[in-house]
Amino acid sequence: MNAELIKKIVEGALLAAGKPMDIARIESLFEDDERPPRDQIKAALEEVEADCRGRGFELKQTASGYRFQVRQDLAEWVNRLWSEKPKRYSRAMLETMALIAYRQPLTRGDIEQVRGVAVSSDTIRTLQERDWVRVVGFRDVPGKPALYATTKNFLDYFNIKSLEQLPALSEIKDFAELDPELELALSGDKPELAAVNDEEQGADLADSENFSLDQEVDGQNAINDAFNENTSNESIDNDLDTNALNNNSVDDNQSLDFDDQVSSSNHE
Repeated sequence: MNAELIKKIVEGALLAAGKPMDIARIESLFEDDERPPRDQIKAALEEVEADCRGRGFELKQTASGYRFQVRQDLAEWVNRLWSEKPKRYSRAMLETMALIAYRQPLTRGDIEQVRGVAVSSDTIRTLQERDWVRVVGFRDVPGKPALYATTKNFLDYFNIKSLEQLPALSEIKDFAELDPELELALSGDKPELAAVNDEEQGADLADSENFSLDQEVDGQNAINDAFNENTSNESIDNDLDTNALNNNSVDDNQSLDFDDQVSSSNHE
């Protein structure tokens, strides 16, 4: 099979899939007797990526694979295809998500200790329903609290391949910056996919309103201090805390599937 045909097949499949495709999935499109070598598929992807330069969309590699998406700098105009703007996440939810992303795995109690305020059950549930956070184990203490970590879907939403690509904390001036503009894929996903619904957001905001503004400010300072204590040279240690894992026993029925936390950029 010639290289030009391979490129067209790869391009067409990515356009039709509507979701990221990894190398193995692309390989499965070919019969055994016609399947090109993996390096030819990678070369085809590189050519498709090059063809997108200067156009309104791009080929992007995320944790789950390759996908076509509208360029971020065009979001202001393309978002007008939908009359309803996506809602913004509450500060409480963004802070909780940030703590899990940068210091995983950790428990709800760990989050509350750093934030200085209670974490709403709706906050954790919403993050799990978005498939951004999952339970990866249980801490070996009374009550066996669940340990939370991020998923591949979290990486896909934030347009990164691995936790190593998370912005340095020094670059985040406000937690609101963690709520990006809707990433527009050619599959036509609607803005609602990038927002919490009214009931969930209302519950989360109502929970946070039980605390005074001073408590929220103190919680913000505590988070910044905790992050600073766990980073050096303004870089993020994205490997899981080995010591913490050694001190946490994991239920036999709950495996530590770290592939959903720290995704390698190699999709082989």
